[in-house]
Amino acid sequence: MSLNSIMSSATTGLMAAQTGLRAVSDNIANVNTAGYVRKLVNQQPLISAGLGVGVDVAKVVLASDKFLQSAALKATASAGSSGVIADLLDRTQAEFGDPSTGSSFFTRLDNIYAAFSSAVDDPNSTVRRGTAVNQISDFLTESGRISTQIKSLQDEVDSRIQAKVERVNQLLQEIDGLNADITRSTVMNGDATGSENLQIQRINELSSLIDVNIQGRPQGGVVVRASDGLPLAGQGGAASLTFVRTTGAAGEITVTLAGASGPTSMRARLNGGEIAGLLQLRDSDLPAISDELGEFVSRAVDELNRAHNAAASVPPPGVMTGRNTGLDLPTALGGFTGKTSLAVVSTTGTLQRQIDIDFTAGTMSVDGGAASAFTPANFLTNLNSAMGAFGSASFSNGALSLSATGTNGLAFAEDATTASAKTGKTFSHFFGLNDLISSTGFSNYETGLRPTDPHGFTAGDQITLRIAAADGARIRDINVAAPAGGTMTDLLASLNDVTTGAGLYGQFGLDANGQMSFAPGAAGYGMTVVSDNTERGPGGPSITELFGIGEAQRGGRAERYTVRSDIAANSAKLGLATLDLAQAATGHPVLSAGDGRGALKLAQSGGVNTRFDAVGTLSGVSMSVTRYGAELAGSIGRRADAAASRQESAQAVAEEASARRASVEGVNLDEELIAMTTYQQAFNASARIVQASKDLYDILLGMVN
Repeated sequence: MSLNSIMSSATTGLMAAQTGLRAVSDNIANVNTAGYVRKLVNQQPLISAGLGVGVDVAKVVLASDKFLQSAALKATASAGSSGVIADLLDRTQAEFGDPSTGSSFFTRLDNIYAAFSSAVDDPNSTVRRGTAVNQISDFLTESGRISTQIKSLQDEVDSRIQAKVERVNQLLQEIDGLNADITRSTVMNGDATGSENLQIQRINELSSLIDVNIQGRPQGGVVVRASDGLPLAGQGGAASLTFVRTTGAAGEITVTLAGASGPTSMRARLNGGEIAGLLQLRDSDLPAISDELGEFVSRAVDELNRAHNAAASVPPPGVMTGRNTGLDLPTALGGFTGKTSLAVVSTTGTLQRQIDIDFTAGTMSVDGGAASAFTPANFLTNLNSAMGAFGSASFSNGALSLSATGTNGLAFAEDATTASAKTGKTFSHFFGLNDLISSTGFSNYETGLRPTDPHGFTAGDQITLRIAAADGARIRDINVAAPAGGTMTDLLASLNDVTTGAGLYGQFGLDANGQMSFAPGAAGYGMTVVSDNTERGPGGPSITELFGIGEAQRGGRAERYTVRSDIAANSAKLGLATLDLAQAATGHPVLSAGDGRGALKLAQSGGVNTRFDAVGTLSGVSMSVTRYGAELAGSIGRRADAAASRQESAQAVAEEASARRASVEGVNLDEELIAMTTYQQAFNASARIVQASKDLYDILLGMVN
């Protein structure tokens, strides 16, 4: 071997050792850098004319393992979604307070019943009346606060989704841009590990936001694909995600591929990552809790109002103004059965006039006299005639109002055997004539409408429904017009039409109480309301308002309630007595100031079985308000606990997957020390060969001279 060959061999050894030392130096410098993959130097013999003439660095590569990488990315995505869900459900549960303490939201309802129990024995006590009113106000204020906080969490989720989507777009662009650097270095046989490490770190962050699959490219770099293989980066450019917000409807994530003319849905492709968890919270978990809270509060309020409508204050109110039923009076009266009695009572509690109404027979009598027939169409005229000089009745904007003349007041009593009834409510209760708690909107969706009743909505007015798949991906928006046909049957037919309605995806139905609901088809389609410009009469309620269709209507029920204004201002107007017409005649006492039977009804209202609709994760049941409150508290707690358990499991899997990946790809200082020692010794050996070659050159030159 010539001296030139020896010198060449030694020189290549020096260069290879230096490259190895630089790689070890980079590895040690990044020992604590998250996501850093250590560098490896691949060497090969340098051959010339079939003879070995030194060593060559074939390539500097990363010690990556695609199988461990794939497992870690999936685990990271799962941990990302479960983590954000657990965090926000825990915050939601905290809004209700600890059920085992006296400050819990659910304890406040018990305090109401306890306050009325105390008032039974002393209904004239201003302190006990005031305490009862304050407890009701406290419960309603707290329920409104919690409902508002849940909406605030939903708004927060919206903002976080938008921010995460923007970050995904940035990461996709950076990953796609790094592909160009990696390809350029690969083609030129350069060191692409710096760009590859940056790309891996971006991919790791991306996997915490959305679940992705990674595929290597022959020319270097990667193709990032969605869970179903849709290319998001590395194949023609970076895709762009967009979050479309729609109030009351499921959030939509769309993706526009590089070079594509339009967007496509991304929702079904999001099976993991923070964005998937946030979407589940926005469109499922938080609305479910909001709806459950609204159902609980609405039924608790309804039972208190039921009891208060069966009671009377002493002296009784001179004016009774009912709630807006959303109906015209003939339609509202249709379907009533049983008997009720309206009494005009003096300030001292003596009976001035008694009007007995028999809905089953369709008759009305005054002070025990002969009965006269009435129909829903002429009911108001007949009632005004029956009240005569003692008062009047009117109906406006869906609400029935009664007023007594002079200082007299009004009170109702139900027949002991056949009380008036429609949708399970007495006449006074259905119209809300003596409600204890008022609502600023529609919160009672048992309209009492029957298939043959007029729907009342203006023909041509439209409601826009959004149909989504079981995974939340939008399928289509449907504009349904109120039909020219005037009955509820016609309205349901329009909503269920397979061409212009939602009939392909489910069925709208009307139950015996006039409550409308949507039953999804076998595929589990979801339905939300995008917009609704229908009106039941000029200025009347829309379809969504009257029937409580859509999360936007039902979810806000808990915020609409307040104690009736006159009772809030003066607790003496609280109805704690009952009207007793059993043996009374005109001029005889029918109300007593010391009567606490009305207070007893209010105290026991929490134990009366009532019907709860299926909302959120709770099934439709018939049980007491108190028990349902316990079920709701348990349901919220179980969901938060289950989410925490899922987070713990997913986090453990992610940590284990990351640990295994790090054991192969990460920097081990002991291994790097061995590599450094090896390269140092190789460098020293090559340097000694260079020195020996120099000495030989010097000797030869000296011999020549």
